[in-house]
Amino acid sequence: MEHFVVSARKYRPQTFKDVVGQKAITNTLLNAINNNHLAQALLFTGPRGVGKTTCARILAKMINSDGVDTDEDFAFNIFELDAASNNSVDDIRNLTDQVRIPPQVGKYKVYIIDEVHMLSQAAFNAFLKTLEEPPKHCIFILATTEKHKIIPTILSRCQIFDFKRITVTDAKEYLKYIAEEQGITAEDDALHIIAQKADGAMRDALSIFDRVVSFSGKNLTRQAVTENLNVLDYETYFESTDLILENKIPELLLQFNETLSKGFDGHHYIAGLASHFRDLLVSKTENTIALLEVGEQTKQKYLLQSRKATREFLIQGIQLANECDLKYKTSKNQRLLVELCLMQLASITFDGEKKNSKHYIIPASYFKNKGITPIKVSVPDAKPTTTPETESQKKDSKTSTTSNTFQKEQPQKIVLKQSGKRTSGLSLSSLKAKKAHQIKQMNVVVDEEDLPKEPFTEEAFIKVWKAYIEKLLDQGKRNLASILSIDTPKVKGTTAFLEYPNATNKVEIERNQYDLLAFIRQSLSNYDIELSISVNEVKEKQYAYTTAEKFEKLKEKNPNIELLRKTFNLDV
Repeated sequence: MEHFVVSARKYRPQTFKDVVGQKAITNTLLNAINNNHLAQALLFTGPRGVGKTTCARILAKMINSDGVDTDEDFAFNIFELDAASNNSVDDIRNLTDQVRIPPQVGKYKVYIIDEVHMLSQAAFNAFLKTLEEPPKHCIFILATTEKHKIIPTILSRCQIFDFKRITVTDAKEYLKYIAEEQGITAEDDALHIIAQKADGAMRDALSIFDRVVSFSGKNLTRQAVTENLNVLDYETYFESTDLILENKIPELLLQFNETLSKGFDGHHYIAGLASHFRDLLVSKTENTIALLEVGEQTKQKYLLQSRKATREFLIQGIQLANECDLKYKTSKNQRLLVELCLMQLASITFDGEKKNSKHYIIPASYFKNKGITPIKVSVPDAKPTTTPETESQKKDSKTSTTSNTFQKEQPQKIVLKQSGKRTSGLSLSSLKAKKAHQIKQMNVVVDEEDLPKEPFTEEAFIKVWKAYIEKLLDQGKRNLASILSIDTPKVKGTTAFLEYPNATNKVEIERNQYDLLAFIRQSLSNYDIELSISVNEVKEKQYAYTTAEKFEKLKEKNPNIELLRKTFNLDV
C-alpha cells in the first residue's frame, strides 16, 4: 500500500506565489530580497496554520539564490530550532557558538527558531546580544503564535511581520484547487463549510478536507460534510426562521427537540440562529451582500428569505437571540431558556410588535390625518316616566318634546379606560403610564365648536383656584396644595400666568395640570383656559432663608420660642 501524505504536507507552498492569503507579506519579502533591503532579524507572528514556518523556509531558500527560484539545495545553510524543546540557556549558547562560523556555500546561514515564545527568561537574555549584532553572514527568522509572551527587548530588535487569518473565500478557492488536483467532485457549499470550520487556519482546512474525503470518497457533498463535522446545516436555520415568521410555536419547539436529539448543543443552536438573522439582515441591502460569506447556492436562499422578514423583526430577533446566548452559561435550566427565547421570537409579528398586544387608545389626530370626521358623542335623554294622561296632555307633551330636540346639546365628558396589568402606584412606570393616559385624554376632541367658552373674570378664576386647593387638602394632597398656594394667578384673556421660585415647583404643577385644568374649565364653563408657568429666580432667593431668618420667623409666630432658647441655653 502506497504511503499516504496528508494534504497539508503534500501541498505545502514551495514559492511565495503559492502562499495563500498573505500577499502583502510575501510581496514585501520579495522586494526586500530583490533590493538587498532585508533585515537580519525577522519575527513572523500570527495564528496557527497561516503560513509562518512555510514563509520562513521559502525565504531562507531564496536568500542564497539571490531571489531566483533554483533547484540548487541550500538546506545545509538552513538551521531549524524548535524552541519548545530547546528552550534552555545551554541550547542558545550552542546556537550562538555556531553563528560565528561562516557558510561553506552561499552567502547566508539562516536560523529559523519556531515557537520562540517558549524560550525561558534566561535564554532570551542570552540571545539578546547576538540578535542585536549578528554576523554579516547570519539571518534570524523567529516564528510565534503568541507575540505578547516575547520580552520587549527581543521585539525591539526584530522586524515584525503580522500574519492574518486566511479568509473563508481564499481558503475555499485553495480547497477547490486541491480537489481538482485529486480528481474529487466537491460542492461549493461543502468546501465553504470546511473553510468556515477551519477558522482562518489553512492547515486546519486541509486536515478537515482529508477527513471528509476519507468519509465520503470522491464525491464531496454538503450533507456529508455537515454530518461528518457535526455542524448544523443552513437548512436547519432556514426552517427555524420560516416557522418563526409563521408564528408556529409547537412546530418550532419540536424542531429544536429534534436538533438536540442529534447531539447538538442548545448554545450552539441559538448562537447560530443569531448569526443567521445577521446574515438575513445583511442580505436586505445590496451594498452589504458582500459581507455574506456563504456559497452561491446558499446566498440565493438568504436573498429569498430576507424578503419575507422585515428589518425591525431581524433586529429584534438578533437582540433576543444574543440575550439568550449571554445568559446560557449561567442558566440552571438551559433548555427552557432557549425554548423561551424561541417562543418570544415566534411571537413577534411582521411589524416588530408582540402578537398579543394590548388595546391602545387612538388619538383624534389619527382620524384627522386619515381624513375621517369624528362623530359627535352625546348621552341620550332619560326616558320620561309614563303616567295616564288625556289626549290634550299628549298633544301638549308632543309639542314640548319637539321644541326640546332643537335645544343645544351640552358637551359630555368622555372617559377612556386603559387595559393592562396592574403596577405599583409608586413605580416610575405607573407614573409615566398615568401621564401618557392623561395626555391621550387631552388629545381626544369630540367637536371643539360645541365646547363652551363662557367669559369669566379674574376674581372668579381665583375663587375656583382656591376651591381646587381646598379640594386637594380634603384629599390629603398637602404638598401640591402648598405649591399652588405660593403664587396667585394673573389672568390675561384665557391664559393664567404663574411664577414659582424653582423648577421643581414648575415640574410638579405641569405633572398635575390635567386634573387642575379639567376642574377650572368645567367650573368656569370655558375650555380655552390654559396655564403659563415660569420660574422667577428673584422669588427663589426670597425663599432661601438663613437659619437666623428662620428662627426670627418662628419667633414672630410664637414668642415663647425665645424663652425656650434662653432657658436651655440653645444655639441657633
